[in-house]
Parts: sequence; C-alpha cells; structure tokens
Amino acid sequence: MNINLLDRNNNTAILLAGILAIFVGVGVARFAFTSLLPSMLDDFLSITDAGVLASFNFAGYLTGAIFTIFMKDINTKVKYFRIGLVLSVLTTLILATTTNETLWLASRVVAGFGSAMLLIVGGALVMVKLTYKDKTKAMGIHFSGIGIAIVVSELISQYVLKSGNWADAWLTLSLFAFVVSFYSMYILSFDKVLKQEAVKHKLSKSIFSTYVILLILAYFTEGVGFVVQGTFLPDIINSLKGLDGYGSLGWLVVGIAGIPSSIIWMRLAHNYGSVNIIIVAMALQVVGILIPAFTTNIYLNLLSGALYGSTFIGLVALFMHLGGKLAGKNPVVLMGAMTAAYGIGQVGAPLYSVALIEYFGNYNSTLYVTATIVFVGILFLLYAKKIVV
Repeated sequence: MNINLLDRNNNTAILLAGILAIFVGVGVARFAFTSLLPSMLDDFLSITDAGVLASFNFAGYLTGAIFTIFMKDINTKVKYFRIGLVLSVLTTLILATTTNETLWLASRVVAGFGSAMLLIVGGALVMVKLTYKDKTKAMGIHFSGIGIAIVVSELISQYVLKSGNWADAWLTLSLFAFVVSFYSMYILSFDKVLKQEAVKHKLSKSIFSTYVILLILAYFTEGVGFVVQGTFLPDIINSLKGLDGYGSLGWLVVGIAGIPSSIIWMRLAHNYGSVNIIIVAMALQVVGILIPAFTTNIYLNLLSGALYGSTFIGLVALFMHLGGKLAGKNPVVLMGAMTAAYGIGQVGAPLYSVALIEYFGNYNSTLYVTATIVFVGILFLLYAKKIVV
C-alpha cells in the first residue's frame, strides 16, 4: 500500500499533520512549561509566578476559543491555523531568550491563543479534510497527538537539561516546532474545489439546548480538573517525602498513558455512548487527583500521572468529538463554545491553586478542591442523561 505523505488529501498525511500541529501548539507552546517548571522554580520562578503565568496562558487559550466561534468560512480557519503555528514558535523563542517578566506574561497569553488555533481550528480542519465515512476512530488517533506531544517535548527537554539549562531547552523546542510547522501548514490547507464546497455555514442557535449546556458546564469542571496536575504535577511529585527527582518520570508517564487513551476512549464511546464513558473517565480522574494527597508511594503517584494522562487527553477527544457531532456542519462553533467553558475553568484554577498552596504550604487542599469540582461535573452529566432519557 503506497502512502504519499505529501498528498494533501491523503488521510494518513492529514492525521500526521494534525498530530504535528498538536506537538507545536500543545506540546511546545503549552506543556513544555510544565515539564520545565521544576528547573525554572529552582532558578528564578516562584510558585505564584508559575500559577500566574499558567493562568495568563489559559486566558490566551480562552480568548482563542471564543474567537473560533465566529469563524464561519474555511479560508479564515486555514489562515488562523497558520497564524497559530507562527505564534507558538515565536512565543517559545521568547522564553528562551529573555527573563523579562512582562515579555513572559505577554508571550504566555499569545502562546495560549496560538494553542487554541492549533487544537480547535486544527482539529476542525482535520475533521473536515478526512474522507473516512466514520471519523470517530480517526479523530481518536488525531487527539492521541496530545500524548505524543507531551512525551516528545518531555524527552527533548530532559535531554537538553542534562548538559544545559531550561533556556537551552526552550530554544531547542522552538527549533523543533519551527521545522515541523511547515508540514502541517502545507497539508492542512485546501485546493480551490474544496474551498468552494466548504465555504459558509450559518450558526444555529438551536444547538444550545439544556442538554448541550449541561455538557458545556461539565467541560468547564473538566477544565478545572485538567489544570492542577497539568501545571504542577512534576512539582507535586517532587514535593512529596522521598520522591524528589521523580517528577519528570511522573510527567513522562502522563504522556505515555495519554498516547493510546483517546483511541481507547473513543472506541468505548462508540460501544457504550459518549456521555457514559465521559462519566467513567472523569471518575477515574478524581481518583488520580486525590492520590498525591493521601500517599507518598512512588508507584501510586506514577499511577496518578497515568490516570491523569489517560483521562484528560481522552476527555478532550470525547468532548470535542461529541461537540463536533452535535454541531453538524459547523463543528468549530460548538467545539469553540465548549472549549471556552473549559478555558474559563483553566484560567481560574491556577489562581485558587497558588493561593491555597501559599496558605497551607502544600498541594493537598488544592487537590481536594479540584477533585470536588470535577465530581460536580459528573453530577451535571448524570442530570444530562436523565433529561435525554
């Protein structure tokens, strides 16, 4: 079987381009910050700085998510997808070349916007371009790019840190991102025929039913659930008695567990229903969030990382795919609205997290609050199921 990876309409090439875009926008522009956080905390950042920078990053992501709701034609989506690639590379380069606080805050906001363009708009472009009759499995493969992005960015970061510092790691990551961006930019575009076929779809307000609003609220709680470990997990593990230095291993486990997760969760959703499987995934996430608050056992804390990686990536895929299906011909609209809610949760969570960490001197209270919020999301979904039945 001959696969031409330079053919813009080849399904394998489309999926590869989507995964590489996720590496740039999520692996480099977002999660490399988590990977390099312990090193930066040892050097010049405080935990409050880290929380504020994370919040600014998510604020940029939220802005981007809201912005995507108003994108109606495919030409605009392609343009902003390309802008997202450029912004993700440039903002990473800023972190490598300066420690100016204002520039860092600005770069994290802009990086968040770029990430939204690559994850939301990029996901929509992949969904539109794929020619499979049932795109569920294919989109599961696409979202596995989040796990791949975490693993690859973590391995690059840790390799560079052996002989260099965090600034060298940022520089190396920005160069990697720069190189792979060209492939995604080339493949995820449309020829003239497709441009004419996919030009405009009107926004239907009827898609925002009570059922959908409950899904959006649940995704908000998942945004909160995502943040604490997504920002602090390596430092959470390092802060536990006897586990100093294991944080990077825990973060690597997050990525490895995440790679197959969206494919497995999407398969389970196909067999048992999306909402049912989302509830199961969120329940497992609650368990993972609580583990570091109750034990310093290395294996259980690595399990916490595995539960986090396998659930948050799967939940992004499940919610995004469900949003795309419910929205019909304009998937970016509902996907954007859901991600906006997710983004609001992301912006607030680092701020209450650092406040609780500073007050209590450890992560436990933050973990309790976060687990409770995710549990409330499960209740929203149970109620949503009741409405449909």
